[in-house]
Amino acid sequence: MFPFLFYILHSTFYFLMGSSAKSTDALAIPAPAESSHAPGQSLTRNSSFWTSFLMAFALTSIAIGVTWDISWHESIGRDTFWTPAHMAIYLGGTLAGFVAGWLAIRDTFLCRDANRDFSVSLFGARAPLGAWVAIWGATAMLTAGPFDDWWHSAYGLDVKIISPPHVVLGLGMLGISVGVLLLVLSRQNRFPDSSTKGSGLFIYTGGVFLLLGSVFLLEYIYPNRQHGGMFYKVCALMFPARLIAIGRSARVSWPTTRIAAVFMAFACAMDWILALFPAHPKLAPIFNPITHMVALPFPLLLIFPAFAIDLILRKTGDTNWPKRIAIALALGTAFLAVFIPVQWFFSRFLISHHAENWFFMGDRIWSYGNHRSDWQNQFWQPDFNMMDVLKSWLFASAGSWVGLFLGDWMRKVRR
Repeated sequence: MFPFLFYILHSTFYFLMGSSAKSTDALAIPAPAESSHAPGQSLTRNSSFWTSFLMAFALTSIAIGVTWDISWHESIGRDTFWTPAHMAIYLGGTLAGFVAGWLAIRDTFLCRDANRDFSVSLFGARAPLGAWVAIWGATAMLTAGPFDDWWHSAYGLDVKIISPPHVVLGLGMLGISVGVLLLVLSRQNRFPDSSTKGSGLFIYTGGVFLLLGSVFLLEYIYPNRQHGGMFYKVCALMFPARLIAIGRSARVSWPTTRIAAVFMAFACAMDWILALFPAHPKLAPIFNPITHMVALPFPLLLIFPAFAIDLILRKTGDTNWPKRIAIALALGTAFLAVFIPVQWFFSRFLISHHAENWFFMGDRIWSYGNHRSDWQNQFWQPDFNMMDVLKSWLFASAGSWVGLFLGDWMRKVRR
């Protein structure tokens, strides 16, 4: 599986790089004239490709491991700590920590003066901003591993995804995700404003970042919950800010649409590949005698609201505070105006018998502990009302404002 997904990462990067080279940059701000001719900048750009690529690979390993681990628990149950899924997660955390640590050693002791313009100081040591964030994230992730193992030994199986060790693990993943995004972003921003080099890898890591956010909403985004108010509120809190912040700072056309496409392609590929592997439950009680790895629900159709967001972002340039509020309200409205009807009707299809096939996996998302009955083809708590619409709109608009604010800041990141 790893060589195959490494090939996907490699091919996706070069596809996005090739297509982005043909587009113009409507969102990026010009880099300072002196930065494009600074001594040693070409060497820094060349070396930063490999560090950025390794960090993107680390993030990919974490995303693979998390998806795999959820499927493992749903298919086999609680197993030894040394499962392949856990190893993929901690491989990504360890690799990210080592690469970020190497950048700190390089910029502190080996190239302190040469890389001063591309690093920030922390307690006398120097490293890119993304490296410092990734080091913190890797420390939290590696601390969460033994904590999670002890938790299961002491309290047994998790009832929900969000447990104390998983919160620590999630914060560590968030730190590594943000660190990788900042490292890849700073490389993109150090190229001249007329160039789209570095944007492909940035778009890819943005899609993986979106996927990791959706994983922690898994309990709320099953198709059976997509006629309830909680589903739309948590999605409004999670996705607009991430899509807009990354889309605002990318240097390619239709950036949020591309990010959503990476998210959906990665999620579908993982589900389709996992479903090929045989699996048998090891823990009782077994109510659903599965024979293959359980898939996660079909990914949300974020590509449609992402397209609506792109249509608005293409019409906006630099913004002041009043204009930013107006644009955020428009973006929040556009996100929900597209997302609600798309997921409302698509979820009807997903819980029907028409979705019970290898592509949509409608009947392959239930764990060995779930009784098979009519409840799996029904909506749970279909209580979506106008108050939920209003709250979702407020959350989406607030998230859009945060995304615009962060996106404008991210355009300037070069360290």
